[in-house]
Amino acid sequence: MDLDRLILETTFRQLILEPDKDAGLARFEAIVGRAAAEEEFETAVGRLLSRELIYDPVTLPAGALQCHWRLELTPVGVEAVHGYSRLQPKQ
Repeated sequence: MDLDRLILETTFRQLILEPDKDAGLARFEAIVGRAAAEEEFETAVGRLLSRELIYDPVTLPAGALQCHWRLELTPVGVEAVHGYSRLQPKQ
């Protein structure tokens, strides 16, 4: 599975909300159970963002004093994941 799809499918199952990008990558790796090269991860997140499949990962929640880093699907991203699941053979 390519990294873009792995990020989408992982984020579909679990919102990743961390204090910064490094902690977000570490959380992603812990969830999927494998390492991801930082540069490849950043590039994949950039591709997903440019295709409007995820929201901007850097966010300042209302009332917060500092930014947070999150991976969260947009409605278009949710539809993409649903499309992947429709392509999977039934077992």
